[in-house]
Amino acid sequence: MKIVLQRVSEASVWVNNEQIGSIKDGLMLLVGIHEEDTEQQMKWLSDKILKLRVFDDAEGKMNLSVQDIEGEILIVPQFTLYGDYEQGNRPSYFEAAGPDKAKKLYDKMVRYINNNCDLNIETGEFGAYMDVQLHNDGPVTLVLER
Repeated sequence: MKIVLQRVSEASVWVNNEQIGSIKDGLMLLVGIHEEDTEQQMKWLSDKILKLRVFDDAEGKMNLSVQDIEGEILIVPQFTLYGDYEQGNRPSYFEAAGPDKAKKLYDKMVRYINNNCDLNIETGEFGAYMDVQLHNDGPVTLVLER
């Protein structure tokens, strides 16, 4: 599983010119599912995301989690995170999980995060062409893999 985590002041996702998700201060997650990913990996990463201290405290140090600031989370599926660009100029996606497996694990991740925090959780739409907009805060961007 590969997740690009971005601290944002705002983020939104649109499908067919309709906004389907929007957050203010919090985290935007681009989530790629590998063909060999497990539910255990998803839970570990989800727990890490909820506890990761990437928000500033009163002294300007990154000591607070998204839960500490009562932020929001936007979770967007992104199979292209597993694009292999080593050969040729057109990425291949053989390592990305197939749609059925990826959707199940993505949906489980959304439910797991929702069930383990009291934050507003918004999502993209699996399999849709999405327009994702964000204001990266910091910028703070991390790539998480498990």
